[in-house]
Amino acid sequence: MSFSPEVVPVGVEIKETEVSDEDFEEMKGFVRDYLAASVESEEDGGRMRWYPWHSSTYRFNHILNVVDLATEIAEAEGADVDVVRVAAVFHDVAKLEAEQDVHAEAGARVAREYLQSRGTYPDSFIEEVCGAVVDHSYTGDLDDVPLESRCLIEADVLDKVGANGAVLMLLRMGYESRTHMDAAKMVDRVLQRAQDHTDRVVSDRAQSIAYQRIKRVRWLREWLEEEVTRMEVGERDADR
Repeated sequence: MSFSPEVVPVGVEIKETEVSDEDFEEMKGFVRDYLAASVESEEDGGRMRWYPWHSSTYRFNHILNVVDLATEIAEAEGADVDVVRVAAVFHDVAKLEAEQDVHAEAGARVAREYLQSRGTYPDSFIEEVCGAVVDHSYTGDLDDVPLESRCLIEADVLDKVGANGAVLMLLRMGYESRTHMDAAKMVDRVLQRAQDHTDRVVSDRAQSIAYQRIKRVRWLREWLEEEVTRMEVGERDADR
């Protein structure tokens, strides 16, 4: 934890806290271990742990993806980057131990306990972080939440858009005993979900990221249709 000793002119907002790279690495390590412990403490592996995206390894990788995306959006949008990236690293910390409809609140409690017990983070900083963690599961209009919450929500939905989302959907095909001839229909699901998510984001940077990611999935969809004989097509193809 470090604080800026600089004297600033009257009327200029003073940044209360700065999270050092070392502090942030410790936070990531804590979240990684917390997720692993959440799974290990369950007798039979919990709900659908055999799906890779319900494992602690996948969940932590998703968190790291969201950290990167949220930081990029926050920097472009002028949000408090420290608040956004700390909220991002804690946003799904309770995902594997709490029910879906309360995991955000549970994650905020974990974040609060961690931040209050480590260093000397100002109460205002802790409140902003925990508020963003709670808000990340909000499904309403993003203009109605604080900027930092919006950056986190946009990053969270964008991680499921693009090549990453397409690969996860194709992995699901194997678990459902589908053949590669179903791939186009499965990728269509990714495109539809991507469009639904993209309709929610409001910041210029998030919209730009979404556009690039959707374009990659469209390319994959076209290549599949060109290369796979007897490809099973969905309604989108029948309407073309």
